[in-house]
Amino acid sequence: MQLFKHFRFVGGRVVKTGIAVFLTALVCDLLDWPAMFAVITAIVTIEPTATDSIKKAYIRFPASAIGALYAAFIAHFLGDRPITYTLVALATIITCYKLHLTAGTLVATLTGVAMISTIQENYITDFFVRLGTTTLGLTISSVVNIFVLPPNYSTRIAKNINSLFVKTGNVLHRRGIEILQNKSLHKETKMIFKDIQRELEKTDTLCEYQKEEWKFHRSSRKDVRNFHYEYKKLNTLRQLLFHIGNLIYLPAQDYSFTEVEEKNILTAAQSMRGILHHPSFNMEDHHYVLMKKLLEEFWDDPQELNKQKFSNVRHHFTCETVLLYELLSIHDLLEELNQIHSLEMQREKVLEKSRSHQQ
Repeated sequence: MQLFKHFRFVGGRVVKTGIAVFLTALVCDLLDWPAMFAVITAIVTIEPTATDSIKKAYIRFPASAIGALYAAFIAHFLGDRPITYTLVALATIITCYKLHLTAGTLVATLTGVAMISTIQENYITDFFVRLGTTTLGLTISSVVNIFVLPPNYSTRIAKNINSLFVKTGNVLHRRGIEILQNKSLHKETKMIFKDIQRELEKTDTLCEYQKEEWKFHRSSRKDVRNFHYEYKKLNTLRQLLFHIGNLIYLPAQDYSFTEVEEKNILTAAQSMRGILHHPSFNMEDHHYVLMKKLLEEFWDDPQELNKQKFSNVRHHFTCETVLLYELLSIHDLLEELNQIHSLEMQREKVLEKSRSHQQ
């Protein structure tokens, strides 16, 4: 396996696909069955998790039977003609859709159209042979996916989350500068924010994959605890992006902040960026001083608003108030992240002490 580390394009899934194809073709050769249909099925059955392979195998088997059945039936009457391929493909796709076998549509269609040119006079025998080869491909690929190179997404999840926090800190600071300079949302800022959201969803999918893998492969308590620690950070990051998203779409206008207030807001955004870049989300005393100033400004109700009737006020929250509220909300989440990290470190110390006593 060390050899594969020198080739970045060779991952676990590629290796498992190669093994599944070889074993499938080998068994077909021993049984004197045509390997093409079995190999096609084996290739498309390798999924990111063993659970997905097994779940989809239950769908792909009946779907493949439908494709083979249409191929045998239509070819019996029309022979190997262009219209035969069209009818088999359309009938297979429509039937799979109607029967909610969408996950098996590709395998079923490939099986059906590839079978047409190989059908001989004994249609019933050909049908069951094709069905047997498809079953063989599904079985071998599922077994390979379970026992060969079981995936571990934990390292990738942790790496992605750390990178996302750094990017989030950068986009927060960048957007803060734009707002205080009365600039419209820059296209690049919006693209960075959208990219962070996409990466978060991909990482969340990896977390779901990891949960599914634990159904088939045991994991140590330490690995499970580390996963839950990262998952808590990911959920908090999702909340952070919600508040930053509100800042992203604040309108460009002349804000009524004084120079001192603008400096405090920008310094606070810089401090938040530094906290998001820090592995433990450490907060210095000067950060709390900055947030206290923002809180005082947030509760400083303009006299003009107090003089007006509530029903006559069109916007109860000015853009200045919204900006301060979102920054304070982000600060609360940063405190939560710091608390999550502190609790995890305390657990680590307790476990280390217990292990040392046991030894």
